[in-house]
Amino acid sequence: MTTSPSNLHDAARIALACLDLTSLNDNDTEADITSLCARAVGPRGAVAAVCVWPRLASFARGLVPAPVGVAAVANFPDGSTDVERSVRDTRQIVDAGAQEVDVVLPWRTLAAGDERACAGLLAAVRRACDGLVLKVILESGELKDERLIRRASELALAAGADFLKTSTGKTPAGATLAAARVMLQAIADDPAARTRVGFKASGGIRTVADAVPYLDLVAQILGHDALVPARLRIGASSLLGDIEAVLGGRAAPVAGSGY
Repeated sequence: MTTSPSNLHDAARIALACLDLTSLNDNDTEADITSLCARAVGPRGAVAAVCVWPRLASFARGLVPAPVGVAAVANFPDGSTDVERSVRDTRQIVDAGAQEVDVVLPWRTLAAGDERACAGLLAAVRRACDGLVLKVILESGELKDERLIRRASELALAAGADFLKTSTGKTPAGATLAAARVMLQAIADDPAARTRVGFKASGGIRTVADAVPYLDLVAQILGHDALVPARLRIGASSLLGDIEAVLGGRAAPVAGSGY
């Protein structure tokens, strides 16, 4: 079955509104962030947020209008168990006036069986950014085992996560639909989370066609009401160009079924 142009257009519109426009290169400069932020609001609308390093969060906040959030990363990208470092990153983000923290769960430590260290780090970060949106990166492509992905999701939810995020985008394995299903089901199964917590797909989503199956999955498990920035994000640096092409009528429909 072929996705109709109108449905692809709808998917692009949702993807734009839910996009975390991202630049997390090691050598990012203020010039790079200026270019990033210049794309945050365009003729087709605004993205949900820009996502940058903590050292550039204050600079980004000064460039984007108030409706566009600023997110920055903590304990990134390695996901160590260094609580002091993670809290220091988080406080820098808070002091910068950013609204969102994307923290990496210590996934290697979880895989080794030490849940307490993971939970302790997440709790410390949650306390350090009270009142801000907290997205917990599970690095699901590296965890691989669905039981570990489920447990990582549960630990993040217990720590007060506002979003479960698939990946840093810095490892060979990024977002997968199998992992997304596990994460979304963990949200749906938690009475305190099912109508509040969101999902962020990150790592390897470069086109609207790539995004469509994730939109379908979110709608299927959390409901169509979750296809909004408060419940859905897509982390990408290259997706915006394809979104703009689709919304401008310059992209062909793609194979698929659900949108």
